[in-house]
Amino acid sequence: MPGIADAYWATPPIARTVATAVFVASVGVYTHMLSSDPFWFQWKHLWAFPPGIHRLVTSFLLTGPDMNVLFDTYFVYTYLAQLEKTNSKFTRKEDLIWYLMFVGGVTITLNQIFTGAGGYLQALLIGMCYTASQDQRGQNAHFYVITIPAQLMPWCLLLVQLLFPGGWYRVKIGLTGLVAAHMHDFITRLYPEFGNGPNLAPTPWFISWIMETPRLNKTVYGSATVPSRGGEPTRSGPLPDSWRSAGPGRRLG
Repeated sequence: MPGIADAYWATPPIARTVATAVFVASVGVYTHMLSSDPFWFQWKHLWAFPPGIHRLVTSFLLTGPDMNVLFDTYFVYTYLAQLEKTNSKFTRKEDLIWYLMFVGGVTITLNQIFTGAGGYLQALLIGMCYTASQDQRGQNAHFYVITIPAQLMPWCLLLVQLLFPGGWYRVKIGLTGLVAAHMHDFITRLYPEFGNGPNLAPTPWFISWIMETPRLNKTVYGSATVPSRGGEPTRSGPLPDSWRSAGPGRRLG
């Protein structure tokens, strides 16, 4: 068990957190331990009292039933880990968080206008797949038992939706995620690089501020303020500074 725990905590933190939330929420709903109601979104929920702001997040946490719980959780982790570890667009954690917020917001808006859907995990999956595949052009990818060009992966995921009940409806939901991811790519990368224009959706300052805020960790001899951007922790405790700077203590006798 310690080995499994170590492997779990060694995974990319954003991918690990989101995939775990998706798995736990889906298992809870499909085993009837949780109600599915808080996981659906409609605009009316924002005007209720209290406002259902949490639905802006929870509407992206439910997979399909049965084996989809495992497959969708796997894809969520795989694509998020690729974006977090290797994608050149997301050199900082806050850039990836902003990407998820942007794509999620556009996905919700498009679905509320065109499909009326209340759950959006499939759309987010296809959007993340599209973004990840942009850095893999010219490479091959494995889609179940076949090998395809990497840039075709999101389109294959869309076609698979046709195999399920309500296939065309599911395809329309998936397309909203594809549009949202392409919109983010266009206004943050394509337009600045090829149109010589500005980045129209830079990462907001407050997300960077939250990520850079020092965290206070309790220790057995006091507390340590640990900046998120490197640097040595500053310690406070019962000993004078001159004692703490004198090096490790030695026991006499």
